[in-house]
Amino acid sequence: MNAKIDLHIHTKYSDGAYSPSEVLRKAYSKGIQVVGITDHDTVDGIKETIDYAKKFGMEVIPGVELSTDVENTEVHLLGYFFDFENEELKKYLKFFKEERYFRAKRIVQKLNELGMEISMEDVDNVAGNSAVGRPHIAIAMVKLGLVENYYAAFWKYLKDNGPAYEKKIHISPTSAIKIINDAGGLVFVAHPGNMKEKILFDLIEAGVDGIEVIHPSHTERIQKFYEKIAEQYCLLKSGGSDFHGGEKEDENNLGKFFAPPLFVQEMRQRLIKNIA
Repeated sequence: MNAKIDLHIHTKYSDGAYSPSEVLRKAYSKGIQVVGITDHDTVDGIKETIDYAKKFGMEVIPGVELSTDVENTEVHLLGYFFDFENEELKKYLKFFKEERYFRAKRIVQKLNELGMEISMEDVDNVAGNSAVGRPHIAIAMVKLGLVENYYAAFWKYLKDNGPAYEKKIHISPTSAIKIINDAGGLVFVAHPGNMKEKILFDLIEAGVDGIEVIHPSHTERIQKFYEKIAEQYCLLKSGGSDFHGGEKEDENNLGKFFAPPLFVQEMRQRLIKNIA
């Protein structure tokens, strides 16, 4: 079985369906030997994942997926290889975890006003200690029988500008890049195929280190397009399955979308140059 590298995986610490141990067991069964844990706006699951990975002889690259804003558009940035115990990073993430919860409360209130009987207790039962997001609310709605499935919750109520939508508080890409770089890490544009080309070039100008070229939403043509952009601007490349599991119904993506070892080798080389 050829070893694979998946640099974009979520756990229950954000909106993934599985615990770190469950994620690693699934990844190992698919031949994945190196994983990047990239939960949304939290690093709470990284230490647990690293500790458990020793049982499988797997490597865990500390990661995070940060929410930023460009021209009133939510844009996600992936951070890798940073010190996840960095105090400034932890301070920022603590603030955003709290803001996520306040946002969830506002969404629940809007759903109540739309005649839906759902409470924050229902959402908390799904989210546990995770950084609360719309996926947790969607799952709670399904469990309560308010919608037929996870995706219907988004299409009908929770999507951007939907009747129960509440905008998330973001920081600028420049600030997010600085936070990760100051913690010793690298920053990548997540799934650029989902954004306007101008925004991508704004992010390149802002100083990202690389682009996620391999992603389930990228066709082979789109992947080659972003590989050429990365080469043109001397940017690093990353890739992975963006695996969540559960209601996302993306189990088949794990082991199907992965990065070659060269991507990680070049990341390590860049980190050494940054220190020198």
